Amino acid sequence: MRLSGKTAVVTAAAQGIGRATAERFRDEGARVFALDRDGAALKAPR
Repeated sequence: MRLSGKTAVVTAAAQGIGRATAERFRDEGARVFALDRDGAALKAPR
């Protein structure tokens, strides 16, 4: 995992590029703080 031990903050993470980025960072081992104005969309399963 390339990002193991790293922390990322991703804004506009509820959809589109922001969500894909947050998911990829998570998959690579980073601790991710995902932020968006639409909190319900952040919690929605994909």
